[in-house]
Amino acid sequence: MKVLVLNSGSSSVKYEVIETDDQRSIVVGMIERIGAGGAVLTQTRTQDGLQLHESAPILDHRDAVRAILELLVHPERGGLTSLDEVRAVGHRVVHGGEEFVEPTRITPEVMERIRASIALAPLHNPHNLSGIHAALERLPEVPHVAVFDTAFHATMPDRAWHYALPYVLYRRHRVRRYGFHGTSHAWVARHLGAWVDRRSQARIISIHLGNGASACAIVDGVSVDTSMGFTPLEGLVMGTRSGDVDPAVILHVMGREELTVSDATALLNKHSGLQGLSGISSDMRDLLEEEAAGSQRAALALGVYTYRIRKYIGAYAAAMGGLDAIGFTGGVGQNSAVIRARALAGLEFLGVEVDPVANEALRGGHEGTFHSGSVTLGVVRSGEEIMIALQTEDIANSG
Repeated sequence: MKVLVLNSGSSSVKYEVIETDDQRSIVVGMIERIGAGGAVLTQTRTQDGLQLHESAPILDHRDAVRAILELLVHPERGGLTSLDEVRAVGHRVVHGGEEFVEPTRITPEVMERIRASIALAPLHNPHNLSGIHAALERLPEVPHVAVFDTAFHATMPDRAWHYALPYVLYRRHRVRRYGFHGTSHAWVARHLGAWVDRRSQARIISIHLGNGASACAIVDGVSVDTSMGFTPLEGLVMGTRSGDVDPAVILHVMGREELTVSDATALLNKHSGLQGLSGISSDMRDLLEEEAAGSQRAALALGVYTYRIRKYIGAYAAAMGGLDAIGFTGGVGQNSAVIRARALAGLEFLGVEVDPVANEALRGGHEGTFHSGSVTLGVVRSGEEIMIALQTEDIANSG
């Protein structure tokens, strides 16, 4: 089945057409700067590597989806002969709250329920809905499926997702840990499980390292804990997000610097993390170059970053009662052998030992294992779109 996967953001739409029978990508692309003037459309056709990069007058998500569908069937630059080849559309939706714990076929009622959860993800769900509306308008006859970032973590026990806050805040406002990057962690668990010698009840830690970063503890394919929480801010150090921080620090800084709630939100989400610590960049490549040139601030940022990953690995090994495998994915996780090695250093007591030659070889899209100890260490290519396509196929075929 050919599935169109859409990931609609505030000013962008990422898309990919995937043949689920062999998990093959047909075309992959993105429209950026929607509504800002001078929107840019990029696309790569997988079979021959044909690349397209052009400007287009894209005012909103409706225009974006129209442009995507027209390009997909372009006789020279597209990847499909007809839109009839698209048998289902899978939509990434960031937040499903407590209501959506599995992929769900989209109906008017489901859209209203997604809209009702906007308060939990005000920066994401409205734009996800815009993409859904636009795609339904253009492809009304095929099944549309919502795949939620939070759904994979619905299996966490209550001791893992409750905060030690007054219970009334959970009852009134559903304040709890939800977790994100769910499709990515599910893909790692599915893929890495085949590489683990002890496959039954395998205890896996999935580590997604991109501009956003999170870790997930997985037992027998089921999420039992994850580092992101009520929002994607909690947990590991990220490109511009702080990760774990004492809440009193924020209250203190807000008072001293006379910050508004909006100011504090921007501080934590846009000006912290690697960018805030280094004062240089949020890009891992820049920081590694600056560190090599002698920058102490870059070295500090990288030290905090990898130490936080190592702490979570130790905590999750304890939570699961042992450890069988660790999988890295995401742009940094897939490509930076240095970061992987530093994050795993000192964990030999858990059976974590890195094969340095194999580790160095895993970059640029390559995947495989790089362990010399008892714990399987692996790099898994990002597979969120494939996972969304496969889950969409399942729902579409179920009627």
